[in-house]
Amino acid sequence: MDNSPRHYFERADPGKVQSIKRESKIIDYERRKKIMQRQTTMAKPAEVKRAWYLVDATDIPLGRLASQVAQILMGKNKAIYTPNEDTGDYVVVINASKVKLTGDAEHKKNYYNVSEYNGGLRTRSSGVMLREFPEELVARCVWGMLPKGPLGRQMAKKLFVYKDEKHEQEAQKPVKLELKK
Repeated sequence: MDNSPRHYFERADPGKVQSIKRESKIIDYERRKKIMQRQTTMAKPAEVKRAWYLVDATDIPLGRLASQVAQILMGKNKAIYTPNEDTGDYVVVINASKVKLTGDAEHKKNYYNVSEYNGGLRTRSSGVMLREFPEELVARCVWGMLPKGPLGRQMAKKLFVYKDEKHEQEAQKPVKLELKK
């Protein structure tokens, strides 16, 4: 006769086996309950404290600038980050015309606008956008890295982009932020 647990349970009283299983589940539940007593805190809009940051885009690659600015706008740099709330800070980007395009992006990357009329497709390369519309180039790149929908639009409203050193947010006293190059 085999002494494996299966044979032991076959010989044991079925009611006793059920009570053993039930007791072990209760013990496991109590142990897990003690371990998992911490609560996840969800940020409320009234509790969020917003700061103002000033970012100089001179010689920073466009994608790297956009990803770091998007994280600040979403609030991922804070301990109170909540995915369904806007916990981010305000960001002022200056010197957008001096942002760096790496590789062959200046000629190969295109931006499209459609007027919804026949033949209303307008195509511009990154080089043209950088020379003529640097604010739009940076803002569109950051928008591409934010969540889409009402929450993302609310986050994008906290971004202010200027092509040179002058900006209108002097009264908010933005803190200068150094980004990785």
